[in-house]
Amino acid sequence: MASPFDAAAFLRTLTQRPGVYRMLDADGKVLYVGKAKHLKRRVASYFGKRPQDAKTRTLLQAVASMDVTVTGTEQEALLLEYNLIKTHKPRFNVVLRDDKSYPYIHVSTDQEFPLFEFHRGSRTGAGRFFGPFPDAGAVRATLQQLQKLFRIRQCSDTYFANRSRPCLQYQIQRCTAPCVGLIDAADYRRDVEDAIRFIEGRGADVLEGLAARMEQSAAQLDYERAARYRDQIAAIRRVQQQQAIDSGGETDLDALGLAEEQGQHCVAILMIRGGRVLGSRVLYPRVADGTSAGEILSAVILQHYLAQSAPPEILLSAPVADADLLAQMLTGRSGHAVALRQRVRGQRRRWILLAVGNAAEGARSRAAAAATLQEQYRQLGEALALPTVPERVECFDISHTQGGETVASCVVFNAAGPARSDYRRYNIRSAEAGDDYEALAEAVARRFAPGKLAQTVVPDLLLIDGGRGQLARVSQVLEELGLASLPVFGIAKGTGRRPDQDRIVGLHQAAALDLPAGSPAMHLLQQLRDEAHRFALTGHRQRRGRKQASSSLEEIPGLGPRRRRALLRHFGGLQGIARAGIEDLAAAAGISRALAGRIYGRFHDDGNT
Repeated sequence: MASPFDAAAFLRTLTQRPGVYRMLDADGKVLYVGKAKHLKRRVASYFGKRPQDAKTRTLLQAVASMDVTVTGTEQEALLLEYNLIKTHKPRFNVVLRDDKSYPYIHVSTDQEFPLFEFHRGSRTGAGRFFGPFPDAGAVRATLQQLQKLFRIRQCSDTYFANRSRPCLQYQIQRCTAPCVGLIDAADYRRDVEDAIRFIEGRGADVLEGLAARMEQSAAQLDYERAARYRDQIAAIRRVQQQQAIDSGGETDLDALGLAEEQGQHCVAILMIRGGRVLGSRVLYPRVADGTSAGEILSAVILQHYLAQSAPPEILLSAPVADADLLAQMLTGRSGHAVALRQRVRGQRRRWILLAVGNAAEGARSRAAAAATLQEQYRQLGEALALPTVPERVECFDISHTQGGETVASCVVFNAAGPARSDYRRYNIRSAEAGDDYEALAEAVARRFAPGKLAQTVVPDLLLIDGGRGQLARVSQVLEELGLASLPVFGIAKGTGRRPDQDRIVGLHQAAALDLPAGSPAMHLLQQLRDEAHRFALTGHRQRRGRKQASSSLEEIPGLGPRRRRALLRHFGGLQGIARAGIEDLAAAAGISRALAGRIYGRFHDDGNT
C-alpha cells in the first residue's frame, strides 16, 4: 500500500548539518535508522529518480513518517546511529548504512532473589528504580544486556515460585536458576549488586571485583569458576567498547531547546546520561499568540517533569522567570537537588545549541506539515464540491475475522492532523456476522446518536471505507438522524487493490470522482482510510484475544464472567493464570481454594508443574 508520507514536504524542512534520521511506520515503530554527514542530501537520495533496490523500495512503501536528530559532528551521528540501532533493532537495519512517560528498570531489592524488570508509571513501590530511558526499546536492550552479563532472573514471581526444574534461560546461560537452588542467596545477591553498579556506570568497580574473584578462584585451583569470571570480564569490556563516548564525564542532565516556525512551537529534550547523548524527544506544546519563550519553557518543565524524575541539571535555551521555584519543586519530587541553568559555557552550551537545532528541525517539519495539510483540505473541498473547506473529517472502517468479534473504528483528522483523543471504537452488537453494511450502520448510528450530538462536533465530511452499497446504507442512517446534509463519500479499492486504483464515490454521482492518484486530496483520503483500517484492526485483534482467553476459562464450574475478568486482570492474561500455582490462584479476589484447584487442573491435567 502506498505510504502517506510526503517526502517532498519533509525534505524542505531538513538541514545540511550532520545527524541521524529515523523512518517510522503508521504505528510509530522504527523501521530504519541512518546517519548522514548532510541530512538533507542523504534523505533526498531515497526519493530521487534513480532506481532503488528491492529492499529500499519495500522500506519506502512502509514509511509513514520520519524524524531526525541533529548532531554536532558526523562522528557523533555515527555513535548515535549505533546506539539507536542497538536500542530499536529496526527491521531494515541489517548492517550499518553509510557507514511519546519515560520507562525505568525496576529491581526488587526487597526480595531474597531480586528481579530486574521493565517498569513504567509510579515509582513509589519497594525496590530500586533506574532511569529514565528514552524509550521502551532502550530498557529492553539494557535488560537483555544485564541478563547476558550477570545472569539475573527476569521471570515473574509466579513463574519463579512454581518451577521444579531450570527453564531454558539457564540452559542458554542467561540465568543461574535461583528458582531451584542452583545458586545460593549470597552469591545471587553479589551478582545483583554487580548488575546495579553496571547500570550506575561503575563498570570499573565491577571489573575490579570480578578480577579479584578470578584470582582467588585460581589460587584455590577452582579453574572452572576462574574461567567463568574471565569470560564475564571479557564480555563486559566488549560492551564498554561499544558504548558511545563523549566529553561530558559522568554528567547527567537534560538540555531543552525551543524553536518556532510559522506559529508551530517545538521543544526538544536532549538526554545526556553519563556524559553521553542517550537520545532526544520532541514536544509540541499548544501555545497562544504572544507567549514568551520563558513562559513556554516554564510550562513544559512543569508538565513534563511532573510525570518523571528530573535529572540533577536542566539546561535551558531561554531564561525562565520562575526558575528557582521550579527547581525547588523538582528537587522535592525527585529526591535530589535539581538546578535549572541557562547561562553556561563550553560543552553545556554546545548541548543547548544541539537541542535548539533539533527543536528548529521539529518546528520546521511541523510547520511544513501544517501548510501541506491545509492545502490538502483546500483541494479536497474543491474536488468534492463541498460548501466550505473542511476542518474536521471522520472516517469509518470495519474489521473482523470471518464475521467474528467485529469492531468498527472512527478516526478523526482536524486542522492539525490526526486528533487521536477523538478516535473511537465500537464493538458491533446487532449486525449479523460478516454483514459490513449493518456494522457500519450501527457504528454511525451510535456515533451520531441524538443524545451525543450535544457533546460532540459534527464533521465537515464523512468518509466510509467502502463502495456504493456501504455508502447508501450509511446515508440512510444519517437521513434518519436528521443529518442528511452531512457530506459523505466512500473510498473503494479497485480490482487490483492497488492504491493507484482507489476510487472516490458519492451517492449522487453516477461515476467515480476524478481525483488523480497522486493528488494531495487523494493522498489525504488514503491516509484517513489507512488510519481507520489500522485502528479498527488493532481493536479487533484485542477483542479477539480477550475472547480466546475468556473462552479457555468458560468451562470451569463456578468461574463466572466477573471472576474471569478479575482473574485475567490479576495475572495479566491467560499465560499468567496457566503458570500460577494453587496458592497464587487462591490469593486472587473471589477465588476459593477449591475453585483455585479446578482452575489449576484446567491447565495441568497431567499433574505436573
